[in-house]
Amino acid sequence: MSKTLLITGGSRGIGAAAALLAAQRGWDVAVNYTRDAAAAQRVAEQVRAAGRRALVVQADVADETQVLAMYATVDKEFGALGGLVNNAGVVDMPARVDQMSLQRLMRMFAINLTGSFLCAREAVKRMSTRHGGTGGVIVNLSSAAARLGSPGQYVDYAAAKAGIDTFTLGLAREVATEGIRVNAVRPGIIDTEIHASGGLPDRVKQTAPMVPMQRAGSAEEVAQAIVWLLSDDSSYTTGAVIDVTGGR
Repeated sequence: MSKTLLITGGSRGIGAAAALLAAQRGWDVAVNYTRDAAAAQRVAEQVRAAGRRALVVQADVADETQVLAMYATVDKEFGALGGLVNNAGVVDMPARVDQMSLQRLMRMFAINLTGSFLCAREAVKRMSTRHGGTGGVIVNLSSAAARLGSPGQYVDYAAAKAGIDTFTLGLAREVATEGIRVNAVRPGIIDTEIHASGGLPDRVKQTAPMVPMQRAGSAEEVAQAIVWLLSDDSSYTTGAVIDVTGGR
């Protein structure tokens, strides 16, 4: 299996932490981003500082044409693909379901769910022994919201992430004999920028007391689970969803 990894949404937060840790564990990393090229370049520099190759590639995962172009670039620059981390995702402003516009819903599901399908589809085409590949690993990013529902805030986000859980199980079983393992990590309250982008910059502080461990997690702690699932240490693990939630 190739030690080349594509991380979507790799320019910040959990994606950036996973890129750095994966590089430290021997992976070459393609860092996908949507808008912030400078942030993606900084992550790539950290990967190179760890002694591995890095590639920065722009694409909106909700756009099939851009996804195909991204994979074409990875194919050209890195060759065989060994891993995919489906990390790209968004939240929106807190709202009840009866306040959600069609535009919001379409964006939420296009990026958080359809985008993961598109990226996984292209990864399977490259990694599956059925298609002449040598195997690989896919790690999807879910959320504790998939279990909790996020009422009054992000029911749409929670539903999209619940879709990721089912997608993970179905795809894992579909390609289990083709050299591909598929798992997911389900983070809880993690101290990253995603909360501010959803209009709740103080969400970590406000919700930490609800966590049994009484604190938020870090992007690095989630990255540990992701990179373990990418590694041969998890060789008999597929179709699993690992909670990294502090017990929540």
